[in-house]
Amino acid sequence: MTNQNLEHTLVLIKPDALKNSLTGYVLSQLSEYHAGLRFAGSKIVNVPRMLAEEHYAEHRAKPFYFSLIDFIRGRDQYPDAPEKRRVIALVYQGVDAVQKVRDIAGPTDPHVARETRPGCVRALGSVVPVKDADGNVIGHRMDNLIHASATVPEAEREIKLWFKPTDIPPLMRPYETVTCDQSYYYQEGQLFTEYAADRTLLVAPGACVWKTDLEVLNAINEGATPAYTLEAVASKYVVNERPEED
Repeated sequence: MTNQNLEHTLVLIKPDALKNSLTGYVLSQLSEYHAGLRFAGSKIVNVPRMLAEEHYAEHRAKPFYFSLIDFIRGRDQYPDAPEKRRVIALVYQGVDAVQKVRDIAGPTDPHVARETRPGCVRALGSVVPVKDADGNVIGHRMDNLIHASATVPEAEREIKLWFKPTDIPPLMRPYETVTCDQSYYYQEGQLFTEYAADRTLLVAPGACVWKTDLEVLNAINEGATPAYTLEAVASKYVVNERPEED
């Protein structure tokens, strides 16, 4: 596929869809037969806090932010069953993939979806009131079953946030990769070049990495200002490493 409109987009099948056994329905709606899109990558993720916070970084100042974090991590759906908390992350490839998936997903608000786009995926979702510690309603959370990248630039940011290059077959990788020439480790918000206990290996010499990620790591290591955060690089490498305590 060489069409200039060939795009990649991220889809997250959220914990509410998984709990309600809607995974098969979502996948059928996004199938190559229906949408003309191909799978380029998939993984089951026990979402760590770091990844959730980076994914929803634009909402940090909003009252429903912490509710979003708990929701995407499956804490609301499975408060007493952490082993069931998961998201299915998918990369789709195809002509005009971003808009096609957005059309299949439907409006963000499930109520609006049911009124204006009956039959879309999010029409099966719900709207849940968000309350403060005193029980006062301070907003509403859209339990809308799936996430779909809104724009091509957003898709790039999100795919690089959730997927390593090696999670995607070489001929389907959407962005430039390079080979790392040294080791980088992460621990509690800091970057290191030498191993120590409790440090997570991000990349090793010879590893295939997103070019922009390596530029961020090199910039931080050299004391320069990176293009984006260390956490945006590290998030995908701490996925499924170990159970989180919170």
